Amino acid sequence: MLSLPSSLAVVGIVPGLIIIVFLGVFGTFTAWVLIQFKLRHPEVHNMGDAGMILFGPFGRELLSFGTIVFAVFATGGQLLAGQIALGALSENKLCLMLYTGIFTIPTLLCSMPRTLDRLSWLSIPSVISILVAGIVGMVGAGLYPMAGRTVNVVVSTDFVTAFFSITNPVFAFAGHFMFFILISEMRRPQDAMKAAWTLQVFATAFYAVFAFVLYWYVGNNVASPAFSSLAIKWQKAAYAIAIPNFLIAGSLYSHTAAKLLFVRFFRRSRHLHSHTFLGWSTWFILVFIMNAAAFVLAVGVPIFNYLIGIAASLFASWYTYGLAGAFWLYDSYHYGGGTRAWKSQWIMTTLNVWTLAAGAFIMVAGTYVTIKSIVDAYHSGAVGAPFSCTS
Repeated sequence: MLSLPSSLAVVGIVPGLIIIVFLGVFGTFTAWVLIQFKLRHPEVHNMGDAGMILFGPFGRELLSFGTIVFAVFATGGQLLAGQIALGALSENKLCLMLYTGIFTIPTLLCSMPRTLDRLSWLSIPSVISILVAGIVGMVGAGLYPMAGRTVNVVVSTDFVTAFFSITNPVFAFAGHFMFFILISEMRRPQDAMKAAWTLQVFATAFYAVFAFVLYWYVGNNVASPAFSSLAIKWQKAAYAIAIPNFLIAGSLYSHTAAKLLFVRFFRRSRHLHSHTFLGWSTWFILVFIMNAAAFVLAVGVPIFNYLIGIAASLFASWYTYGLAGAFWLYDSYHYGGGTRAWKSQWIMTTLNVWTLAAGAFIMVAGTYVTIKSIVDAYHSGAVGAPFSCTS
């Protein structure tokens, strides 16, 4: 969310808002398709299981690998957000790597519950946190607008720059890869679409309003994260309030990565549901590994922010968008009467074919522009050293 105002600075207000709203609406449709697929296949616990149905063992391994990688990278992104927040609150008086390490500890602890019913209670203060922080940020920007700012309705720019900014809203709607795991632990999976409607409508509206307000009052020099463009006292207030959201989001991502492997190891054993030494020790090790990997990547890879863009392009493009088309086409073919079902429901067939194509386009274009941005960053000397302690 905090990177969305910078996307408007690249493409302008109108194109930026259209992209945010379109991706939100598109994401609502793909959420419906994913949920329908899950209800038809209750044995599906994660994207790897769905890959097994669609593509066999290779699909299971590929989508499981992608889920783990994307979840770890997303955890690392939240650790970096925590680092920035702690740095802003303390005016960067400590080593940046130390801030990341400090934030990793509570993220690790919050990842420890084995079931999402306990972790889900923490999501309530997480949502309140980012909502209030966003409002504080908008109020701060409105009270102290950037002097001499430039705001553009439409910006003419090259494809690489424009599409690189589009990866920000793609990543903002990238929670679909956790849907199967979340629904598997719901008491009534049939209510999943109600939750999806609430999530998508609220997120799309709030993202659009937040991006517009911050860009309108800060202008083309808006930073990413956007809170860093606020006056110091408002910046500190917004970051302080947002910390619970960074923390819980990071723990949910690492929990998802650990849960996929844990279920894979113990799916048909008593260790999955019982309090056994082997079950708990394996869970602790998996959670520790996921958070440790996220920490090492966040502080040890100078181009980690770019790698998040690559991960979003390679995986979020499919998990949030493209694969939904494959799910609908598969079920329609196997449970609706083969190609006759595709012909009789030609509107849905066309829509889902375009969904597949959209996922492929986002993957190819997003990966290309991100790699080109990495090359340009190296040439310009913008890439720092690994495990940097610069404050």
